[in-house]
Amino acid sequence: MKLSKSLKIAVNIIRHSKLRSWLTIVGIVIGVASIIAIVSIGSGFQKDIQRQLGGLGSDTFTVTAGFDRANQCPGPKCRPEAQSTSTKTLTSKEVQAIKSVPDVSFVDAQISGNEEIYFLGETAKLGVQGVDTKVWKYMTTSSLATGRLLGPGDTNSVVIGASIANGIFKNDLIVNRQLTINGKSFIIVGILKESGGFGQDDRRIFMAYEDAKTILGKEENEYDALVVKVRDQDRVDIASELIEKKLMTVRHVNEDTKDFSILSMKAIQERVSSLLAGVTLFLGVIAAVSLIVGAVGITNTMFTSVLEKTKEIGIMKALGAKNSDVMAIFLFNSGLVGLVGGLIGILFGVGIAVLIPKLGVSFVQGGSTLTTSIPMSLIIFTLIFSVLLGMISGILPAYRASKLEPVVALRSE
Repeated sequence: MKLSKSLKIAVNIIRHSKLRSWLTIVGIVIGVASIIAIVSIGSGFQKDIQRQLGGLGSDTFTVTAGFDRANQCPGPKCRPEAQSTSTKTLTSKEVQAIKSVPDVSFVDAQISGNEEIYFLGETAKLGVQGVDTKVWKYMTTSSLATGRLLGPGDTNSVVIGASIANGIFKNDLIVNRQLTINGKSFIIVGILKESGGFGQDDRRIFMAYEDAKTILGKEENEYDALVVKVRDQDRVDIASELIEKKLMTVRHVNEDTKDFSILSMKAIQERVSSLLAGVTLFLGVIAAVSLIVGAVGITNTMFTSVLEKTKEIGIMKALGAKNSDVMAIFLFNSGLVGLVGGLIGILFGVGIAVLIPKLGVSFVQGGSTLTTSIPMSLIIFTLIFSVLLGMISGILPAYRASKLEPVVALRSE
């Protein structure tokens, strides 16, 4: 028997048992649609996170005083007394040590704190950050909405984040307006664009280190953080290791007494990406369970079809049909169920993935709209998988049908 003939018979079997076939197909549709929708959402979310983290500067890392031994050394090998410690602050001595590393391009010594901000009779407690105006404009990852960035010699001048400019006070802040911070007047020279979900700069006020030192009551040449920019982002890890060794020497500490931390944006990107990929995979596996349920439905449907078509099988075998012909018919039948379910499931899954951004769905209230990404490889994989799953589910019933003896099959009612 030709394969085309076997395929035609398989189609007829589906046509004559529409209700049962479609109920089986629904199980495949749900599984395929769930996998495509979940993986598309996870993939889109992962790209959004990577893009936003990438905007924070993969060629920079931050040095802060204090070292969290509990988080840096998890497991039974850690000493019981290993706890978070914070010691002496960072000083100009550490700045010079970092600048001596060849890979370093700029070092921005920063201080920060919260202060009451006064504007037209209104007050708000906001973050104030003092920066090195000689290098800050080369290191910040935020873009300007209007005005300019701080430069060398800027005093009594501030650059503010987008959230502060719009939404904190009744009247929007614009360039050349004055703010009063701790009794001292400052003029706004620039406003930053909104940074998005990881917009750390959106609710900050930036000013020269010398001004911030007075406002925040900090000591001379003491810093809360040193932001380091390297010349080549591919050498971030190498530069970080060199700086760590330099600082351990300068601060007279070792691995057990280390009193500073180095946080790389590149390392954060890698960790977050790995975490999101794991979460997406986990959700995809959960969705795949519904495909397994669909496979059980296909097997059940195929066994029922074999029972219903026993006499027809006997007639075909009596007319010369081989075991392989009968098996091919029922494998085509189960494969078609998987194919139809896969195609419809793909349409539903892609539809859900396309619809979500249009509805303005977001994980966080007020956050950016969730986007989705539908890899073509995912569509191809789910279609092939649904067909193979259908055929695998039909192997046992097909094999059982092919082994029926013609005489026994013809006697059945």
